[in-house]
This record gives sequence, structure tokens and C-alpha cells, in this order.
Amino acid sequence: MTKRFQVVGIGNAIVDVITQNTDDFLEHMGIEKGIMQLVEKERGETLYGAMENRVQAPGGSVANTLAGLGNLGLSTGFLGRVRDDSLGRFYAHEMAEDGTVFVNAPVKDGELPTSRCMIFVTPDGERSMNTYLGISSEISEADVPEEAARDTEVMFLEGYLYDKDKGKAAFNRAAEITHKAGGKVGISLSDPFCVERHRDDFRRFVKEMDFVIGNEHEWQSLYQTDLSAALELAAAECGLAVCTRSGADVVLMQGEKEAVVPVNRIDPVDTTGAGDQFAAGFLAGYALGHDLETCGRMGVIAAGEVISHIGPRPEADLKDLFRKNGIAL
Repeated sequence: MTKRFQVVGIGNAIVDVITQNTDDFLEHMGIEKGIMQLVEKERGETLYGAMENRVQAPGGSVANTLAGLGNLGLSTGFLGRVRDDSLGRFYAHEMAEDGTVFVNAPVKDGELPTSRCMIFVTPDGERSMNTYLGISSEISEADVPEEAARDTEVMFLEGYLYDKDKGKAAFNRAAEITHKAGGKVGISLSDPFCVERHRDDFRRFVKEMDFVIGNEHEWQSLYQTDLSAALELAAAECGLAVCTRSGADVVLMQGEKEAVVPVNRIDPVDTTGAGDQFAAGFLAGYALGHDLETCGRMGVIAAGEVISHIGPRPEADLKDLFRKNGIAL
């Protein structure tokens, strides 16, 4: 029997607010360039007020990935928390418009507001993110309906949520239900600092995963060694290890199999969402049963599209891009 969803994701439900600024502006506002920083509500309001020509879109790493999968015509569902406020209703509506089923209803009696991430893009395409987590970080196992977790071919987890015990519990529940129903489960490592904070738990958890996606810094942080040794350990411990390297070749390792996929370097307009859309291309290939090299190529093509414009979600028809590169879905 065909499952309702090809991919279900669990992640932070964050409204992205994007603006273009100079390095001088970042320095003036005390914004550290090129990283994601968590901010408290007051700091978030100050930064939001300083943004001009804002572009607003539903974001969060896994949600962006699901939007890319929707662009490719895959059936997707999203598990996440938003408040029943204006931003939360906007978020739920936009996800549905993009073709992703927003499984959890907005929370009516929550104390925290809907989460938002203020993204400042400099002329070199680098993005500096300041995130007020709000209600999305409170996701727990109660937010993982058995029906949705059981009725998917692939469950994709966002590593950022591993920062709280509630998030770990949600992941454990989702992984158990999906695996019992014959589905595959994978995780994005998300951030080297998140990995560092929870290294021992992550090491145990990735052993249960069918696939793990991370960049070179996250893999090195996880195994506390050089990249080559880290990927050898990863290939031995988890089902499939995927490593992106900021414009260098992508490496995919599964047991004794290895694929190295070249990247055509371009000058980015905005690197926001590059990793998210790589995951979308890779996951589409994975869910549809393509080989390692094709999965990697699909990820590279999707990432290349998203860095060519402002915003973390694809604007071009990814199916058409794949066809032009000799890949048929």
C-alpha cells in the first residue's frame, strides 16, 4: 500500500525575515557575520525594527527542505509548532499553499509567540541569522501524531531541535513509529555548535539513522577528528553519510560505496537555504530510489538554484533543471 506522504519533516517553524545590508551595518548593530545566533525577545524586536525592505517567508531548515520537495511534486507533511497569532497563521497558510500538509494546528493557548529569524544578507551573499525561537522550540512527543509518523516513506529530522529534551523525545517517538511502519529515518546535523553540545547523544542517535546529512564542520565536530576519518566512522555507524563542503565536492558514503559529486562554483546572491535545498534534492532522489551519485547531483543542482536569488526556497522549476541535467524523476 502506498503511504500518504513521501517525506514528513519535524523542525522549527520559523518565519524568515530577510533584508540586504552592508558589513558596516552588521558592525554597527553588533551582528556577528555568517553565523546563526539565538536572541531574546527584546533584541529580536530591536533588529526587526532596524530592517528595511523586508521579505517575509515561512522558514526553518526542514520546512525549507519540504518546500523544495513540494516544488518537485513529492507529497510532504510538516510537524511543528506555531502560535495562533498573525505570524503563525501566515506560516500555516503559506506551508499549505506550497503543497505541504501542516499537520499540527496553531496553538491557541500558548504563552510564547511564533518564532522568527531575522536574516541580514551582505553583498558577498553571506547571511547572518538572528533567531528568536519562541514557541517552535517547545515541540515535544505530543506533537508527533502516530498517523503522520506511520504514514510516511521517509521521516526527516532537524538537528537544531535536539537542543531540548522535549525535542529529543519527539525525535525518538517519530523514529520508532516510522521504522516500525517500514519507513526510513534521517537527520540533518544542522549546526556544529549544536553537535558539540550534545555530542554523546548525537553519536548514539545517528547509529539508528538510515541517513545523516552534515557539512564538513559538523562531521568533524561529531567525531572530533579530521574529515576523512570522520566520514569513515560515519559510514560504519549510520546507514548513509552525506557531507557538503561549501562549494567543494559533495561526498556520500554508504558502507563500502562512495560517491563524490563535483560542484560548479558560482558567485552566490544569497546563501540562505543552500543546505536546506541540497537536502531537498538529495531527499527527492533518496525517496525515489536513485543511486548515491544521482542523489548527490540532485542536491547540488537544487542548492545551486537557491543561491542564485534572494530567499531560502526555489524559484525555478527544479524538475525542469533536473531534466536539463539528464535526471528524470
